[in-house]
Amino acid sequence: MDKNEKHKIKAQKQKERVDANVAKAQIERGIVIVITGNGKGKTTSGFGTVARCVGHGYKAAVVQFIKGQWDCGERELLESHSVPFAVMGTGFTWNTQDRESDIKAATEVWQEAKKFLANPDYHLVLLDEITYMLGYDYLPKDEVLTAIKNRPLNQSVVVTGRGAITELRDLADTVSEIKDVKHAFKAGVKARKGVDW
Repeated sequence: MDKNEKHKIKAQKQKERVDANVAKAQIERGIVIVITGNGKGKTTSGFGTVARCVGHGYKAAVVQFIKGQWDCGERELLESHSVPFAVMGTGFTWNTQDRESDIKAATEVWQEAKKFLANPDYHLVLLDEITYMLGYDYLPKDEVLTAIKNRPLNQSVVVTGRGAITELRDLADTVSEIKDVKHAFKAGVKARKGVDW
């Protein structure tokens, strides 16, 4: 048997396995995706999912925790496509160094997040960097988990950030962990507009 024939047989078996799995997946509902880990690309992945959603004509909403008021290319693009944003706006906790103020800011933006999570018009809600709010006890864990769990049936939620708590991972339908193998910043390369932010 030649290489082409072997390849064809192998590809056919793989196609049959994939087709069987596709045929088994019959449940239609929104899902919870958690993108965590120490590697770069969690927020980028979340925004890619928002862009995909909007590209298909669905409504999406974005809530950004830990972010400041600096330029955000994704926000610039998506707001022009009617995607609402709620932004904590205080920057990184190691910059503010004010736990009380950070909790207040997190609580305020969480109120907006709860509205998005309760609204069936939103096909997708991105909770960017909310894992920190749970890990630092800035937001009530049970309230956040309940709001995600009780969202409209067809709404999906993408959660990003390092250190996703066990309860959030357990609630999720899909968990991806991004590993830090190598990062340009560690070699002294400055973060680049249009690539890193």
